[in-house]
Amino acid sequence: MKPQILIAEDEPLMRERLQELLQRVWPQAAIVAIAENGPDAWDAFLEHEPSVVFLDIRMPGMSGLELARKIGRQAHVVFITAYDQYAVEAFEAGSVDYLLKPVEEQRLAIAVERLKDKLSSAPPDIQMLLRSLQSAAAPAPAAPAMKWIKATVGKQIRLINVADVLFFQSDTKYTRVVLADSEALIRTPIKELLSSLDPEQFWQIHRSFMVNVHQIAAAERVDAERMQLILKDHSEKLPVSRNFTHLFRE
Repeated sequence: MKPQILIAEDEPLMRERLQELLQRVWPQAAIVAIAENGPDAWDAFLEHEPSVVFLDIRMPGMSGLELARKIGRQAHVVFITAYDQYAVEAFEAGSVDYLLKPVEEQRLAIAVERLKDKLSSAPPDIQMLLRSLQSAAAPAPAAPAMKWIKATVGKQIRLINVADVLFFQSDTKYTRVVLADSEALIRTPIKELLSSLDPEQFWQIHRSFMVNVHQIAAAERVDAERMQLILKDHSEKLPVSRNFTHLFRE
């Protein structure tokens, strides 16, 4: 019988990559379900009873650690993690494999070979490992979201309320800050802004664009893979790359 696999991962690109790599390095296995949050992953596990679960530690609804605790010794678990060395040490001391993000094909192939050796025996008891990971993976308190931005406008340094920003655009060495009636330049890159602004208010829609969701009037399709945004208070239309079109699907 083919080994049956459940993938539980909340990041769309990571789900797609893991599915593609698994099909490449373990073609004899069958991916029976893919879930993007903890509750859906648990429902899929109960429905399909897979022998192997690739499980992201951080997922909405139910964490990977909570889900692993419910699965217990019913399946072999491979954790997917972005955590630092402290958490990795907890894995190394246990009998459960792990993959660090971004997952690389060579490392996945090693995990698959280990799984093949283990499938003939019962899954290990991972309760002690879960207790260690619960401590190692405890998230740090979130920093307050950025409220103000200092930007260069001519010879002046202007203090801008982020709530007034329509969108940010990466522009060579600078980031363009666009408001309804003006714009400015800052040296902070888009990547750094993403970690400082409220993720409920600002969405990345392209590697070069981040938009204030309160300023979106509509999203329209350009072709089969691309979309663009129409803003409420600005005539410029913003591109939405293929990796972010899922944000605007019904």
